[in-house]
Amino acid sequence: MNERVEFVLRAVGTDNFRGLCREYGISAKTGYKWKERFVLHGLSGVGEESRRPRNSPGGLSESVVCEIIRLKERHRTWGPRKVRAVYARTHAEVPSESSFKRVLDRAGLTEKRRISSREEGGRLYSGRRAEKANEVWTVDFKGWWYGVEGRRCEPLTVRDEFSRYVLEVRALANSRTESVRECFERLFGRHGLPGAIRSDNGAPFAQVQSLLGLTKLSVWWLALGIDLERGRPGCPQDNGAHERFHLDVARDLEAKRLGETQAVLDQWRETFNEERPHEALGMRVPAEVFCASERRYTGTPEDLEYEGMDRRRVQSHGGIIWAGQKIFITTALQGWSVGLKQTRDGLWEVWFGRLLLGQLEDATASFRPSEGFK
Repeated sequence: MNERVEFVLRAVGTDNFRGLCREYGISAKTGYKWKERFVLHGLSGVGEESRRPRNSPGGLSESVVCEIIRLKERHRTWGPRKVRAVYARTHAEVPSESSFKRVLDRAGLTEKRRISSREEGGRLYSGRRAEKANEVWTVDFKGWWYGVEGRRCEPLTVRDEFSRYVLEVRALANSRTESVRECFERLFGRHGLPGAIRSDNGAPFAQVQSLLGLTKLSVWWLALGIDLERGRPGCPQDNGAHERFHLDVARDLEAKRLGETQAVLDQWRETFNEERPHEALGMRVPAEVFCASERRYTGTPEDLEYEGMDRRRVQSHGGIIWAGQKIFITTALQGWSVGLKQTRDGLWEVWFGRLLLGQLEDATASFRPSEGFK
């Protein structure tokens, strides 16, 4: 399409007409004239013919293009699929959905779909890497295999990122929150608390449909003062060292069909930590580098305190009471209190521990989720 035709199509949907005229190097008077001719006569009224080939088997006629744009103008919030459905009610021949999208795109009448933080698993990713022991622990489930006796083995693996020390290789009965939490309670009691835990976006560590991917397990970690680190969906390299560690598990245990008993897994973990030298540690073994955390585990607090903030307890329905209304946050925080901090622009920040959950707006009594780490 030539520039004039392109201009009139964009002019129909723009909110800054004079800025569009400046972009095309024409006066506002000329721009209004072209737009008026287009509205009255379609593309033929613009003054120049399109440069598209006259023989275009898949091309749309000017009348069809104008009708699509007119329908969109009547229903500005509708997408190409709905506009096409309305068009089909009064026309025997209906262009494809992609044709509708192409026309509306060129006319500037579509908006790019924004991926929400929930679809990205909460976006709790900062690229943080440990510089000392217990700064970051990593966790995952190793893919399952069958042992020589035919029993399935799918161990939970936990590892200190800096020292490469394997904290746990545990054959759990299942991957439910209760089973994983019981395992971490033993680890916290034995080694203390880490600064952060990095996981993928799978259960029970994260839930895509929940605010920032929060689950009962990850909320418990936050309540203990442990930061959350998440790999980005489709980016296993974000937890690449842990994935590499799983190759050692696969080579030493899975390939030999071992690991059916916890005694075998414990023996392998001890050998890995105390006998196997690691090049990244200057050929030292992980046990020579790892030490217990200075942050001791004293049990789960009954609730969190927020200095200088208002507090609201999250009810069973997953929301708080604000200005006499129920504001939904997430069911993962049920029973815990969140902190509310007023900002200069009249909004209220909603915190759980050190994690910013989002903002409350007084005027509309609505909650706007946080984007998390990017």
